[in-house]
Amino acid sequence: MDLHNSPAFTRRKFLYGGLTLASTAWTIPAFLGSSADVMAGMLGQGLSSTPGVDDNRILVVVQLGGGNDGLNTVIPYGMDAYYKARSGIGIKQTEVLKLTEADGIGLHTRMTALKELYDNGLVSIVQGVGYPNPDRSHFKSMDIWQTAERDATGDGWLGRYVDSECCGYGKGESGKPEPAKAVEPPIAIGRTAPLALQGRSSKPVSFESAELFRWSGEDIHEALREPYHALNRRGQDGSAGSDTNADFLMRTALDAQISSDKIRKAVAQKSLVPYPGNELGRQLQMVGAMIRADLKTRVYYVTLGGFDTHAGQGGAQGRHGNLLANFADSIKAFYADLKAQGNDQRVLTMSFSEFGRRVAQNASGGTDHGTAAPMFLFGPMVRRGVIGSHPSLTDLDQGDLKYLIDFRSVYAGILEQWLQADSKKVLGATYKPVVAIRNG
Repeated sequence: MDLHNSPAFTRRKFLYGGLTLASTAWTIPAFLGSSADVMAGMLGQGLSSTPGVDDNRILVVVQLGGGNDGLNTVIPYGMDAYYKARSGIGIKQTEVLKLTEADGIGLHTRMTALKELYDNGLVSIVQGVGYPNPDRSHFKSMDIWQTAERDATGDGWLGRYVDSECCGYGKGESGKPEPAKAVEPPIAIGRTAPLALQGRSSKPVSFESAELFRWSGEDIHEALREPYHALNRRGQDGSAGSDTNADFLMRTALDAQISSDKIRKAVAQKSLVPYPGNELGRQLQMVGAMIRADLKTRVYYVTLGGFDTHAGQGGAQGRHGNLLANFADSIKAFYADLKAQGNDQRVLTMSFSEFGRRVAQNASGGTDHGTAAPMFLFGPMVRRGVIGSHPSLTDLDQGDLKYLIDFRSVYAGILEQWLQADSKKVLGATYKPVVAIRNG
């Protein structure tokens, strides 16, 4: 087939008619969704970070979906009001994993793995995190956290970070991208890529299973097999002509194939340590494998759902406790894996949920949508301990905690101190960074 002259394989038909990377649900990644000009620059100049920025540093985001009950995660066992409000689901003082350097504060009984990490200096807990005029809708509040905007109408905050690194612009800026500064797109494990990773120029890669992250056109119709492989053969031979449709398709196909091959090869490795057999453990195991394989991705995103505990939340051994145990065990295995690889110093992990729960338990033995909650930061680079004061349990806003730290201040700290980025450029406003990174 003459790829230069065939009208059948235009950019649009190729991208949307055949070049899909299979998953239960797939997202067009940066190497498929970017313009031809950006693609040419990325492949022509090579993938590299902005000069002067340490591209060895990695951020892993763990989303606790559904609204995690922060009061039964980081427990104010020293406050009598906690037990008065939660007579049925409160964690007994004798069962709380007490934090010796935080008076009256401890962790849920089932988080022994996380307590071990804390004792080893690998955990920073930021208390009372939220934002003004909180929204108790799962979807709107999650969008607010992911865009770092109260109106939640823009791109994702991490998408803007990648845009800033690769193209030189951040929130509200426009201009032609500068592909010589391109960085590889973020990777999300899951059905869809989260809004947090969506940028104007950069688009994330998302997949549930690395085995399905591959060229699927030939599964759709055999007529798509040879044109795609012909494009890859031309690219591997180093043949390229003028900036025609065929050359664009060649670059796109080759980049997609290389990325797919690298990811599937990485994830096929046997982990250096055992991971728990839960969903978060599976996702972090894949992330650990990709880091071990030295993929140049700087941002990974994973999700653990099920935290919308309106009924039957339970106490020490209940449903919420099971989720927290999965979370803690998976994070511990992840950092054991990273340490065995020699990569633990490179990886900061941040966890968050879209909101906390109300202070008082409800009539169904659960908790309803609330506001402020703790965030966790993990890694050898974090300031070990508890940051900030615990919100009052008696001075409430219609039964909810009043936030003390804006979540965008946590983002600003990560951007400035770890990713070495201009937080104002990414977030669109100035927020006092939370100092959670040692020597940051």
